[in-house]
Amino acid sequence: MTCASRVERTVTVGPAHPVGARSAVLHQAPRPRIVPRWAWARDGTRRRPPPRYDDKVIAVFVHHTDSPNRYGCADVPRIIRALYAGQIGYRRWDDIGYNFLVDRCGTIYEGRAGGIERPVTGAHTQGFNHRTAGIAAIGTFTAGVPVPRAMADAIAALAAWKLGLAEIDPRTKVRLVSSNGKSRYKEGATVLLPALAGHRDGYSTSCPGAALSALLPAIRDRAAHLQGRR
Repeated sequence: MTCASRVERTVTVGPAHPVGARSAVLHQAPRPRIVPRWAWARDGTRRRPPPRYDDKVIAVFVHHTDSPNRYGCADVPRIIRALYAGQIGYRRWDDIGYNFLVDRCGTIYEGRAGGIERPVTGAHTQGFNHRTAGIAAIGTFTAGVPVPRAMADAIAALAAWKLGLAEIDPRTKVRLVSSNGKSRYKEGATVLLPALAGHRDGYSTSCPGAALSALLPAIRDRAAHLQGRR
């Protein structure tokens, strides 16, 4: 069972927001290397609703996939295909829920379709899929399980870049609106959540596991440093 279980399905088709000219960004982190979707996906002929977009990403939610930790990094494309198959098959979602996935070697993969640089609406955190991105650490990181340094560094780099596009400090909190009552908050509630949050901050779950949750403060600091903040 993946960490993104029982999240809301995002199937309603909406117009894509064009990417317009941006004002100068003071704390733009460099974009890390991201393996494109085509490197793992084999669904080129599958009909899928067009992706939905928000205006920007102001928060990221960190997950774990609740899957085995002992894997070869060369096998990750196959692992992602299995996660994808479970989410579109058994759960009948329109696509994989996570926007990005990170393996234990620190490799970042594009997940949900729609464009790496665009604010694609995911299906990863019940109630808080809008204006957020979901980053899934491939593995299970409950108490006492080591989190690979390369994985933590990659999450920090990805969050620094993605949040930097909206000039968001990863160490701050942001206002998000719960889209339904299955989150920790009633539908329509405006709540203050970490800009770099764990899944359990928005939903009643142990995800992303006690070990990875304990690292989030350090990951926030690292992401802020990558943005050039003190």
